[in-house]
Amino acid sequence: MPELPEVETVCRGLAPHLEGRRLVRVEQRRPNLRTPFPPRFCERLTGRVVTSLRRRAKYILMHLDDGGVLIAHLGMSGRMIIAPERPDAFDKHDHVVFETDAGTIVTFNDARRFGLMDLTVADALGDHPMLRNLGPEPLGNEFSGPDLARRLAGKITPIKAALLDQSIVAGLGNIYVSEALYRSGILPTRTAASLTAGEVDRLAGAVREVLERAIAAGGSSLRDYRQASGELGYFQHQFAVYDREGEGCPDCDCDRARTGGVQRIVQSGRSTFFCAARQR
Repeated sequence: MPELPEVETVCRGLAPHLEGRRLVRVEQRRPNLRTPFPPRFCERLTGRVVTSLRRRAKYILMHLDDGGVLIAHLGMSGRMIIAPERPDAFDKHDHVVFETDAGTIVTFNDARRFGLMDLTVADALGDHPMLRNLGPEPLGNEFSGPDLARRLAGKITPIKAALLDQSIVAGLGNIYVSEALYRSGILPTRTAASLTAGEVDRLAGAVREVLERAIAAGGSSLRDYRQASGELGYFQHQFAVYDREGEGCPDCDCDRARTGGVQRIVQSGRSTFFCAARQR
């Protein structure tokens, strides 16, 4: 599933083509994605000017000139594809088509249909069911070691599970949590409440660093993810531990024959990768 860096990359890729442009035509090519489209979906979007594109957690927020906001989630395989003109034919997985007054075509393609789109108004955005319980943005000013320590206090869940809780930190996913725990030297199985203030400070810094590096690299192109431009991201080539079971740890002198190198365990049904020699 596209994680925060992928969604941020998509937003940045879409912005030059959509911000300040009028949506002259919007097509909904099926009745639903993961959930049904809102009533009068195309009618409410057609003719509106896109004032800004923002990201909240893993959601794309398209702000409109009438105060409306389109909320979009890419799901498992959703992609936003930009084309300079209307194609002769659309793919069977092209479910929503936006056409701007510049003639640009932005198509939402989602083979597995786990994505979703909804409409709300800016004044009620914070109360939307998908957004109202989200924690702070890990790249925002609110996110810090002390704030994270306060949110983790008393939690007996494993630190990895705690970081995946969207009410603690918004937008973190399986890939980048594994990477951040590795960078901060913290074992993913430790209880959240067991971390010291110094460890939480290191962890908060590692979260920010890993996400910023991934965004700079264009996101990670695992399976179906693509940038809005259609190009593959390449942060997966910089993974220290994720999906590297049995390989040597890139940043320490662990004895692979003794420790097995990067190890994989399953936590809450998801793969976790770590180095037992580096992470404590």
